[in-house]
Amino acid sequence: MIFERAAVAADHGLASAAGVEMLRAGGNAVDAAVATSFALSVVRPYSCGIGGGGFMLVAMRDGRSVCINYRDCAPAAMREDFFESDPDAFASLRGGKSVAVPGHVAGMLHALARFGTMPIARVLEPAMRLAREGYEADAHYESSAKEVMAWLDGQVGRRERFGMLWDLFLQRGLVRAGSRVKLAGQERVFAKIASDGLAGFYEGEVAAAMVAAARRDGGVLSLDDLRAFRVREHEPFVTSWGGRRVLSAPPPSSGGIVLAQVFAMLESRGDELRAIAREQGHNSAAYAHLVCEALKHAFADRARYLGDGDFVKLPIDEMLRPERLRAAAARIEMSRTQASESYGVAEPVRDDHGTSHLCVVDEAGNSVACTETINFEFGSLVGVDGFDFMLNDSIDDFVTRRGVANAFGLMHDGQNLPAPGKRPLSCMTPTIVQEADGSCFMMAGASGGPRIITGTLQAILNATVFDMNADASVASPRFHHQWSPDTLQLEPALLETSLRDALAARGHVVTKRAPIAAVQVIRKHAKGWEAASDPRKGGSPAGY
Repeated sequence: MIFERAAVAADHGLASAAGVEMLRAGGNAVDAAVATSFALSVVRPYSCGIGGGGFMLVAMRDGRSVCINYRDCAPAAMREDFFESDPDAFASLRGGKSVAVPGHVAGMLHALARFGTMPIARVLEPAMRLAREGYEADAHYESSAKEVMAWLDGQVGRRERFGMLWDLFLQRGLVRAGSRVKLAGQERVFAKIASDGLAGFYEGEVAAAMVAAARRDGGVLSLDDLRAFRVREHEPFVTSWGGRRVLSAPPPSSGGIVLAQVFAMLESRGDELRAIAREQGHNSAAYAHLVCEALKHAFADRARYLGDGDFVKLPIDEMLRPERLRAAAARIEMSRTQASESYGVAEPVRDDHGTSHLCVVDEAGNSVACTETINFEFGSLVGVDGFDFMLNDSIDDFVTRRGVANAFGLMHDGQNLPAPGKRPLSCMTPTIVQEADGSCFMMAGASGGPRIITGTLQAILNATVFDMNADASVASPRFHHQWSPDTLQLEPALLETSLRDALAARGHVVTKRAPIAAVQVIRKHAKGWEAASDPRKGGSPAGY
């Protein structure tokens, strides 16, 4: 869709409308992003919300830019070996032990104070209204609920253990598209935040209820953990692609560095990439192979070297050294894939599926890309009694058991072991692509675990290499490779073509995956802004 003056793209139409309400009331892009984010807490409670955290990338038209890091962090009682002897294989993924200190509310209030123009009470009004009046569950809500119901039914006692989830969010197994969902408890949380700010969430009865919920199920979250949470600001991670400046999130997000490595390798093979695009076309076997081989190098480095830079030394300069990236690009053979151990760019370090994304652009050209999560569907499955929200299971994004992949199949090195106050490595990739004059060319980001990175990458490549509009950039079928496991995933629309056999002939192990991420995009247009929300998740943009 094209909007002349301003636009919001979120993965639910009601959340997009909440942001536009702020823009029409005179607010800026940050006001709109915060309103959209709180609304998503209500209408996408299984993906994100006040029980989770994320990253907000802000680029103001006056040249100011920042990445606001409100990623959840480990409680003070969490140590490297916390899960090593735990007999419950799901302990880091489901239940109280998987709960990290939520940062969402602190992040939203920080962003509003730093760049916003409207009072928090006004920005919260759309979310409060949605929580109070309710909304109809859509097809994506139903499918996400069914996934969790299948897990609950896998063992006797799970429904009772996660009773609030079963009763309220799953409506005792009866929730369907069209079912009315009312989360009046979230309205009470929003009212406390509106009147008391941070203390309305991180102290008092909301904080006590969070701690009680986590500890009742074996968790270690404490009131001191909540009071100690701090938002961090970082310089955006800056790289380039196709003559444009690309801003993304730095560690503990891995997205920006993976994008930078892939862009550099593709630039090194730029003539070949352009020839493939011109002669063989979008999603041809040669195109998918080249992009996936670059992704495998970058994901191998991600697994080995990245973590929270406040706790471990990160070899970022080595990972981005131009000559090494050119050498890695040169090692890509177009006729075949290679052994897993051959991938990676950096030298070894020396001693010394629930997520949501939103994009906003306002009339002044200020832009915000924001990715946030409670991690898996419905997070830890632990609900906060009386306040109708789910706590995250972000602890699973750490290395909780050495040598064992997490729920998304990602392997991590010791750089990503848990520690008190440490933030786990993330795939969140909020990205803003700017023209030479600093104006916004496009914004992109996604949900979907490691597929966030590949979904965001392909949306940007679709727009820049193939000049697709926003709708096509988002809706086109996607592929995914994350190095480990060594499988190349194709969405069904690609699997049913000759692409599968052509990639298998190059040595790829081709599997099916549906969907591969859910992407939101806003792109500059001659008449204003094109905005697109991914049909895979049923979102819709809004603007004027």
